[in-house]
Amino acid sequence: MLIKRNSIEAQANRKSGPRAESNARSSAKPARKPKFAPITLSEENGVVFLHFGNEWIQGAMRIRKPNWIELEYAQQMMAWMLFNRAPQHIVQLGLGTGALTKFCYKHFPESLVTAVEINPAVVMTCHTMFRLPFQDERLTIREMDAMDFVLDEANHGKIDVIQADLYDATVKGPVLDTPEFYKACETCLTPDGIMTVNLFGDHPSYGKNLKAMRYAFDEVMCLPPVHEGNVIAIGFKTAPELDFTALYERAAEITDATRLPAKSWVNGLKAWQLAR
Repeated sequence: MLIKRNSIEAQANRKSGPRAESNARSSAKPARKPKFAPITLSEENGVVFLHFGNEWIQGAMRIRKPNWIELEYAQQMMAWMLFNRAPQHIVQLGLGTGALTKFCYKHFPESLVTAVEINPAVVMTCHTMFRLPFQDERLTIREMDAMDFVLDEANHGKIDVIQADLYDATVKGPVLDTPEFYKACETCLTPDGIMTVNLFGDHPSYGKNLKAMRYAFDEVMCLPPVHEGNVIAIGFKTAPELDFTALYERAAEITDATRLPAKSWVNGLKAWQLAR
């Protein structure tokens, strides 16, 4: 994993990347078993929260609505729905509580849904505490490094939507944030594919990730920050024509079908375009 952060997971899981492999063979060390921060849970007002051993929230589920996306930033990760009504394959990088994976599995019954998560304890917790379904003919859970997944040629050109929420216990920005990572994601997408990424707006990692995404994608747009400070960046393999009349009509359809506040996403895209 291309991690440069001083954390439990970064220290245990760091590796040099594909181009450095041939140069490092002579000094290669035996692979170490990955280490991860402890998983902890909290509950407040009927909502269960996932933590990695600290106060930072890694995901949430409302107990009475297990398939609902509780957090606003996670709802915005679904903004790709404005542009693609019927994706054939949706991939989630970083499982969290499985909120996005469960939502896609429920609302897109004709789609393949794949979740990629490096920590097997997170997968187990999602199954036992957050009601994530087990694998079937449509749902696949891959316990592996997200970088390895997007570098796999078997995935290239096969995915319509990638949703990336890749944070470790330190919560200092995505643990995969290089131009190489985003280019690998772009390579996995179909010609009209879209990637959504959870970023921190008021943080040094924000500009770094946007620059890396712009290297990889034909167009990158951002929604306004939510009250937690998260900013959702949207990378388009092919830059779209923004017909706001059509987008508002599509937003109304999304809200009718899912209750997600899709009109606010269109407002955000309009604000982004006007600010450029």
